[in-house]
Amino acid sequence: MKLASYERDGEISFGLAVDGGLIDLPGRSGRSPDLAQALAEGDVAELASFGHDKPEFSFESVKFLPVVPRPRKIICVGLNYREHAAETGKDLPSYPTLFVRFADSVVGHREPLTCPTVSHRFDYEGELAVIIGRPARHVDRARALDFVAGYTCFNDATVRDWQGHTTQFTPGKNFVGSGAMGPFLTTADEIPEPSALSLTTRFNGSVVQQASTGAMIFDVPTLIEYISTFTQLLPGDVIATGTPAGVGYRRQPRLYMKAGDVVEVEIEGIGTLSNPVVLETV
Repeated sequence: MKLASYERDGEISFGLAVDGGLIDLPGRSGRSPDLAQALAEGDVAELASFGHDKPEFSFESVKFLPVVPRPRKIICVGLNYREHAAETGKDLPSYPTLFVRFADSVVGHREPLTCPTVSHRFDYEGELAVIIGRPARHVDRARALDFVAGYTCFNDATVRDWQGHTTQFTPGKNFVGSGAMGPFLTTADEIPEPSALSLTTRFNGSVVQQASTGAMIFDVPTLIEYISTFTQLLPGDVIATGTPAGVGYRRQPRLYMKAGDVVEVEIEGIGTLSNPVVLETV
């Protein structure tokens, strides 16, 4: 089952993605129109029963929002693929390298990524993201996947010079509208093994990143175990699991995003997140 959050005629809602469009769910299910709250209200598996209905909206008639429009937490993982760590010249981490993104730094599918005027070093990072489905604290990795609602595509795009101002990543990761998430939350029952997915990032149609999620240093269960030890994960919280090798600032010549470019992140079984790039207006 694939779920999407969107805005239509000024109203925010979420729906079931089927061939031909979207089935709007809050009115049918009695759930909140906010997907994070809908996850908190109960098991989403029952929503699949509406999959036989006819779609009400075409994909083209809605504005896609991040699959979780206002997550309480977006926790991102750095240096989580061996080849990416190698291309940056850094040692493999002993523990997950974590940082956070603010909700307003992320847009939905087809919405523009905003290249800031203060930098031309705007880089792509295709990633698998995990959406938490129920409260998780002190979770053992053996049970960790039981707390996952589903998975989505993530572009953890980075303003490289601002990322490197200090040892803290926060500024380079939190320019407004600089990252993206979507288009769908693909439920966990369709992805029984998140460590066996093909991830591909395309820049103007050319493949720039290609990897298996099995190449992660810290897999999804390990990340949930580690993160839930120091904070409580809640329904709708997002864990972006890190990017593989091939980022633009490690290429020769370097490859940065600019206005007019289009970046796609495709993950096997989940979908394709596509975003044009525009220049910030101030």
